[in-house]
Amino acid sequence: MALSISAAVLMLVIVWLLIRRSGLKLAHAIICSLLGFYLASSSIAPSIQQVTSNVAGMINDLKL
Repeated sequence: MALSISAAVLMLVIVWLLIRRSGLKLAHAIICSLLGFYLASSSIAPSIQQVTSNVAGMINDLKL
């Protein structure tokens, strides 16, 4: 059975864990989120999308 989870949900869980366990301040998390929105609307967004897809594909191809 394959488990599919979106990258946004996975990152949200990671940020929540960092805030709760590692002392990440909420202001820092908000600034990082804003940076993500600005990167998504920049000219580098297609390159980031391609790298993310390639990494996800490599992880998917791992045989455990």
